[in-house]
Amino acid sequence: MITTADDTAILSGVVDRWKAGVDAHRPEDVAALFTEDAVFQGLHPYTVGRQGVAAYYDAQPLGMKAAYRILETRRLAEDVVLGYLAVEFSFADRPPRDVKLSVVVTRVAQEWYIGHYQVSRLE
Repeated sequence: MITTADDTAILSGVVDRWKAGVDAHRPEDVAALFTEDAVFQGLHPYTVGRQGVAAYYDAQPLGMKAAYRILETRRLAEDVVLGYLAVEFSFADRPPRDVKLSVVVTRVAQEWYIGHYQVSRLE
């Protein structure tokens, strides 16, 4: 499978909204970008569903910002796109943290949502 401009645009559309919610510390807005049954693995134990996503981002420090770069995309099915990203989380009071992020976005009705989210710290 090959990365296409359409797949990158789909992923960017979702991740841009995720970034806006993270940067503004709006955990409910971030959680609304996920499917009802999303599997979410941040840097803490995993959770399933929007409530866990909202709680995770609510616990993040004020002033945390995300900058991302899409490394790869793959169209897994007509309504499913896999993305692999490099993300730098910056903080007001400590050095930034670089992570890799894998997401699977799925189309529900006419909107795209994150159905799977997994962060990895690679040293």
